[in-house]
Amino acid sequence: MITAEQIRAGRALVNWSQDELATAAGVSRPTIKRMETKGPATSSAGNVDAVKKALEGAGVSFVEPNGMGPGVRMKNTG
Repeated sequence: MITAEQIRAGRALVNWSQDELATAAGVSRPTIKRMETKGPATSSAGNVDAVKKALEGAGVSFVEPNGMGPGVRMKNTG
């Protein structure tokens, strides 16, 4: 599962506001705010998946924990 930090960082990478991410994911802004502050576990699996897919669609790649913790980066498009 993705983390609150990954959601915030992914949103920052694509320079989206919480409203822009909410629109892209088809969820409410309070849902995004709650996921970013209290963690994705506070939301339904469908909402978490929608947020992850919206960020991935914008070019964010989620990095699994690899000894240094989970992270995000932009996909290599070139």
